[in-house]
Amino acid sequence: MTSIRLKFRPSAKPGREGSLVFQLISGRSVRRITSGYKIRADEWDAECGRIIMPQRSSPRYAYLAELRSALCGELERLRRLVAQDGGVAAVASGGCKAAAAIGPGRTAPGSVFGFIGWQARRKGSLGRVRSAETYRSALNSFMRFRNGADLAFCALDAELIESYEAWMLKGGLARNTTSFYMRILRTNYRLAVEQGLTHDRHPFRRVYCGMDKTVKRSVTFGVIRKIRQLDLARKPKLDYARDMFIFSFCTRGMSFVDMAYLKKTDLRGGYLTYRRKKTGQLLTMEWTRQMQGILDKYAPSATPYLLPIVTREGGERRQYQNQMRKVNRRLKDIARLAGLALPLSMYYARHSWATIARGKNVPLAVISEGLGHDSEATTQIYLDSIKSSEVDKANRMILENL
Repeated sequence: MTSIRLKFRPSAKPGREGSLVFQLISGRSVRRITSGYKIRADEWDAECGRIIMPQRSSPRYAYLAELRSALCGELERLRRLVAQDGGVAAVASGGCKAAAAIGPGRTAPGSVFGFIGWQARRKGSLGRVRSAETYRSALNSFMRFRNGADLAFCALDAELIESYEAWMLKGGLARNTTSFYMRILRTNYRLAVEQGLTHDRHPFRRVYCGMDKTVKRSVTFGVIRKIRQLDLARKPKLDYARDMFIFSFCTRGMSFVDMAYLKKTDLRGGYLTYRRKKTGQLLTMEWTRQMQGILDKYAPSATPYLLPIVTREGGERRQYQNQMRKVNRRLKDIARLAGLALPLSMYYARHSWATIARGKNVPLAVISEGLGHDSEATTQIYLDSIKSSEVDKANRMILENL
């Protein structure tokens, strides 16, 4: 049986910080591994073998709280390494491996905040901007719940996760929103387990991580046509929002982010080809007179972008986000002008296209292909046999009387 304890080694120089070391004892074998972390002598409780936490107002509190949680994770990693390598003797012979497994220089920090933050940055560096944003959003939520106090993955248990869920529900979040944050946290926990940061204690077993059915956000074809026929000549901002909504509907429910990043070079030979930001799937569709009619209303910009959403190079994502907020806000005004008692948004265009297509007996697999769904198990087996021309035919049928 191997025991592992955290020890404090004072500095030989007065007034200097000492080192924290891991001491491994098995029988008469003793092995010490420096953690790489340093604290002051008055911050160590020798009797209990732990860091003394100061008051929250202390300038050292944040550093020591992060250090304590990181050490907890590293202690867990070291225990796992000892178990795998067969005890202290094996670790002693492979001390470099043990030393590399711990310490502040690891690529992915062992604390929950540090680990999720690192994953968010990694996704951003890979171009998965939306995923990076959702990770940061989930992390910010969990940090608010914790009042900024970080912790190690080994400290995540079912009771803490249940408390987090209750905190979110009390704050007015819907179950689908709490589930969204829980799934991101669970994904990172599983990654931490894979990397040896903790044993899997199944902390998410008593919280909701599913998807509730929501009210479908779709309107009839008659409503789409009514919106298109509104006289907004004297309301150019509403006219623009309406055009973006109709363009999305005409392009099989294209998402606003994909619309924003369409380039002039994507339109060739009567076909529009683009790659979905969300999934990376390449889609091709026939360019119709309804699409061209919207494009003709706006003077071509000096940018490479097709639509007047991103109007200057640089800061494209901020421009897209600002325009999306404005368009969704103005669509609420358009809904009132059209006599609709619903919170119209860009998503209605996407879901309405799918609902109307289904009502015209368009096969589910064709609809899935048109929407660019490449991960739905119920339709994916059919997608390889669907030709782009079949989707274009379905789109022409939908737009015939628009």
